[in-house]
Amino acid sequence: MIIQNLIIYKFNSLYHILEELCLELNFKITFADNQISLNEKIKNYNNYIIISDKKYSNIDNQFVLENTPINISNLLEKINIEFLKIQFNSQSHVEINSYTIDLNSREMLIDTTKLKLTEKEINIIKYLSKSNKPVGIDELQENVWSYQSDIETHTVETHIYRLRKKILNTFNDNEFIVSRKNGYQIK
Repeated sequence: MIIQNLIIYKFNSLYHILEELCLELNFKITFADNQISLNEKIKNYNNYIIISDKKYSNIDNQFVLENTPINISNLLEKINIEFLKIQFNSQSHVEINSYTIDLNSREMLIDTTKLKLTEKEINIIKYLSKSNKPVGIDELQENVWSYQSDIETHTVETHIYRLRKKILNTFNDNEFIVSRKNGYQIK
């Protein structure tokens, strides 16, 4: 089970309330009263939310609790939702070479340049990126399209041709997906 770390930042009263309830909660609760202490805690945690009573511009994964008092069950629900959002966002980005693939928005990014992709193009890239060797057309038909390999079609070749062309036009990269004698591969 992944430990969910709740860091209470400069919000002493909330920390004391949650500390009393900590045995009933599924969070590890800590307190930070200054930026140095906060940075130390963040370095040691992978899965965390910082709760404060006002917005701090230089803090990620921050949940601002402005409207108090709040029902404790409503607060716990909001905290759980924030953890779910963080988990969802972290699982939605795939790094392939120097590119980031955003699975939610179906975009391929490098720096500030974005390329919109179809769901099938995303599936092709994901499948190719998991293989260390070239992937044949029959394997792509079976695993990306769910076609039987004995069906005569040029669907795979057409999709990959168009995908490579889009990547070349947007990123000037002709080497992202390479064609080998025995299939396609992400270089």
